Amino acid sequence: MDQYNEMLKGYDTDLRDDEISQITETILHEGLRENCNEEVYRFLFGCIDLTSLNPTDNQNQIAEFTRQVNELDNQNPELNHVAAICVYPNFVECVRMNLEVSDVNIAAVAGGFPSAQTFTEVKIAEAALAVAEGANEIDIVMNVGQFLSGEYEDICDEIAEIKHSCHGDARLKVILETGALGNYSNVKKAALLAIYSGADFIKTSTGKLTPGATPEAFYVMCTAIKEYYEKTHTRIGIKAAGGISTTTDAVKYYTIAKNVLGEEWLHKEFFRIGASRLASRLLESIVGAGKN
Repeated sequence: MDQYNEMLKGYDTDLRDDEISQITETILHEGLRENCNEEVYRFLFGCIDLTSLNPTDNQNQIAEFTRQVNELDNQNPELNHVAAICVYPNFVECVRMNLEVSDVNIAAVAGGFPSAQTFTEVKIAEAALAVAEGANEIDIVMNVGQFLSGEYEDICDEIAEIKHSCHGDARLKVILETGALGNYSNVKKAALLAIYSGADFIKTSTGKLTPGATPEAFYVMCTAIKEYYEKTHTRIGIKAAGGISTTTDAVKYYTIAKNVLGEEWLHKEFFRIGASRLASRLLESIVGAGKN
C-alpha cells in the first residue's frame, strides 16, 4: 500500500451522504440565527477574498477594482479591511501598483485554473511568476480527473512541487472542486490529500462549476482539518467560495466553522470567503444592524 492510501486509512473517510446532510442541517438549525448579528458581519467582511476572475478582465478594470478597495477603507475606517484581492496571475502587478491599503493580501489563481488540465511544469512556472510579481497567496485546483482515477501520488507530488515553487513567500490554497467529486467520502479524501501535500488552506470551489460551495461539503472539509490537527497539531485554513453572495450564505459557513473547528479558526489567517458580490451585501447588513 502506498503512503497516500496508508495516510487515508488513519481517518474516517467512509461517510454517508444522508448523515452528513442531517448533521449539517442540525448545526445550522441550532446556530445560524444567533450568529446573524453585527459583530459576525464585521468579522466576515474582514475575511473576504474580494475576487475578480472574469474573461473580460483587463488592466483598467483591475486597477479600478483595486481602487475600490482603497475607497472602501477610506469611507469605512472603522471596518476591517477585506483579507485579500484575488485575481488572475497576469494582474498581480496591477493590483500591487494600485493597492494603497496595508494588510490586504494579493491572491492569484494559478496552476491552470480553473481546470488544472495542463502540464505540471506550466503550473509550477505560473505560481512562481505570480509570487515574483507580488502575490502572497496562491490558489490552485487539485486535478479532479486524476483524483477520481486514484492517481494520488501524481496529485500530491504536483501540489508539493507548486508549494515549493512559492519559496515560502506565499500561502498555498488548494481548491478541491467539491461539486465534481461525487460524494462526501471523496471530499474528505481530497481534503486530506491536499493537506498532506502541503496546502496551507483548502478551498471548496473555483466558482466556475455548479454546485459551487455547499454547507455539507464545507462541513466535511472542516472535519478533515480538525482530525488532521488532532493528529499533527498543524492548523490548516479553510476557504468557502463559489456562489456565496448573501449575508446569510456567509453566516452559514461561519456557523459551521465555529461549531466544528472552534474559536481558534475564527481569524482571517484561517478562515476566508471568496466572493465578488458579498462585500456590498455585508456592508448593507452592517449598516442595517447598526440602526436596530
